[in-house]
Amino acid sequence: MTQDQKNYITVGALSKYISQKFDRDPHIQRIRVLGEISNYRYRPNSHQYFSLKEGQVQINAIMFKSQFHRLKFQLEEGMKVFVTARVGVYEGGGRYQLYVENIEPDGIGSLYLALEQLKEKMKAQGLFDRPKRKICKYPKRLAVITSPSGSVIRDIITTVQRRYPIVEIVVFPTKVQGKEAAKEIVASFKRLEESTISFDGVILARGGGSIEDLWCFNDEGVAHAILACPLPVISSIGHETDTTIADLVADLRAPTPTAAAELSVPVLQEVLMTISQQQVRLINAFRGRLEWSQERLARSARSYVLTQPERLYQSYVQSVMHLNERLKMRQEQYFSRQKQKINQLKQAVYAYNPQQQISYRQEKLGTLQLSLQRSFNDCLRRKYDRHMKASALLDAYSPLKIMARGYSLVEKKGQQVTSSHQLTEGDRLNIQLYKGRANVLVESLDKNEPIDRED
Repeated sequence: MTQDQKNYITVGALSKYISQKFDRDPHIQRIRVLGEISNYRYRPNSHQYFSLKEGQVQINAIMFKSQFHRLKFQLEEGMKVFVTARVGVYEGGGRYQLYVENIEPDGIGSLYLALEQLKEKMKAQGLFDRPKRKICKYPKRLAVITSPSGSVIRDIITTVQRRYPIVEIVVFPTKVQGKEAAKEIVASFKRLEESTISFDGVILARGGGSIEDLWCFNDEGVAHAILACPLPVISSIGHETDTTIADLVADLRAPTPTAAAELSVPVLQEVLMTISQQQVRLINAFRGRLEWSQERLARSARSYVLTQPERLYQSYVQSVMHLNERLKMRQEQYFSRQKQKINQLKQAVYAYNPQQQISYRQEKLGTLQLSLQRSFNDCLRRKYDRHMKASALLDAYSPLKIMARGYSLVEKKGQQVTSSHQLTEGDRLNIQLYKGRANVLVESLDKNEPIDRED
């Protein structure tokens, strides 16, 4: 290696040196950048590559798979975002890029954006518009999916015991806050579905909190678990102003856990009072029905049907006798008419000789042939006369006949000329004569109106 060659460094060494410069600069190790997402195409189960754009300026960016899965909303082309990242050099390509750690949407929180995106997705799938199941009016056993500690379960149990103490409450202990809460809620619905105990309804409840505290109820898996549950589900998540995905897909939404308990069971005293009133009405109705039936039985016992049963069929006997007489008379009339028809047919057979019928038909056929021939000749003659008259009339109106008397057809550039107002001096005209054509040049014009010969 010569001395001149020693003064040069390799491409790899230069790229590594520049990369070390970026890594050692403390100002670009963790920065926040505002820009628009560009050149983004989702790659499932992979690292995500895109660009941050401001006007005509773009910076390449990469977000590794483990960090991308922690995002609570979906990236979209053109979305304005805040990006937390470090600046580094990709030595293989010799270019600098952003290594993204976190992304937040500009102007709205990521959780709210993720919630709205999930709402739009599920609404497009028709999950919010599915028919709601009716809540059991008189349940025997209710399942409650909530935290086993806290005021929520106490409020539900107290309210249910106060209103309808005969119902059995089975609590499915479940976390309702934190990262593992959504999985536990789904697991509780699965345990409920696999349980050998029959239930009449489900209450999914949690007290108030921030959107982060209630976020597990905006999980898509929780929504599908509610939809797949064979029992009607009452949701009571947060306060009355809080609305989660679980509330939207549930069969009934209650503003508070206490209200959920009230909606799930009736008031026992009201039920007993209603039963008592219905019992009185049933006894009165049965008594009235019994009295009416007894009175009807007494009337039936006094009727002639039971006292004089022969009167039931006397009229039928008379009808049968009358019908029998009519049948005999109709039978005799029928056989008489048939005998007359047979005699008439015999006379007709004797009267019509087949040989005579053939001769008569042949003579009639000859007459018809002569008449047809005459009619054909007359029609042909009339058609010929009409043809000759039409030919003569067509010949009389022929343009050539008119032109033979000295008239001609004047055209200018393929358009017929009927008035001097259509012409100017210097125009070239094409004149069609009776025999031959002529091209002329207009030297002068007389544009006076034509003389009305009738005047």
